[in-house]
Amino acid sequence: MVFKRRDRRPIWRIVVEALWPKGGWGRAARYVRLRLNRLPDPPHKIARGIFAGVFTTFTPFYGLHFVVAGMLALVLRGNVIAALLSTFFGNPLTYVPIGVASLKTGYWLLDMGKGPHPQPGDHHGNLVDKFFAAGADLWDNLLAAAYGEATDWTRLDIFYNEVFYPYMIGGILPGIICGLIAYYISLPLISAFQNRRKGVIKAKLAELKKRKAEAARKG
Repeated sequence: MVFKRRDRRPIWRIVVEALWPKGGWGRAARYVRLRLNRLPDPPHKIARGIFAGVFTTFTPFYGLHFVVAGMLALVLRGNVIAALLSTFFGNPLTYVPIGVASLKTGYWLLDMGKGPHPQPGDHHGNLVDKFFAAGADLWDNLLAAAYGEATDWTRLDIFYNEVFYPYMIGGILPGIICGLIAYYISLPLISAFQNRRKGVIKAKLAELKKRKAEAARKG
């Protein structure tokens, strides 16, 4: 196949490079920045795409961030490629603080801990326990449905009410804040890069015309 790697990587290497890419996260960040600067679109459209990508990293739709970012970029009339590249903001180094900020904000906005909404505690296990319990619940119930047995969605219901829904609601506010910060930082930087690039191109064209004119006079 044309796009098949010549050197087949073992599973452990794929996992390691997903957590720490070759060359480090600094090199990966520089690569993303260069790609964003060279996108052929107006700066405000690229910046909208960056907003969409950064905002998406605060949503709990892991595995679908590319899809969500692309759709949001289309709604905002932003650059879709910029949105996809900007989901890089969510990576193994930032997912923990992003998750904590989203969950804490969700608990606060939903007023969990007061009234009919109890504060999520450890009586159902910690976050990791709830995540794996929900996955096991989904698998067990799919098998039960296939064999015509009774299903029990208790653990998945706990995960939805105590993790997914608060995460989804709580990620909106910090997602908007970080997205706007990324937008207003990237807009002047991309504008400056594109203006400088246009100046370099104009200078090269002027030099080319000058050389042609001199060659015509000598000829």
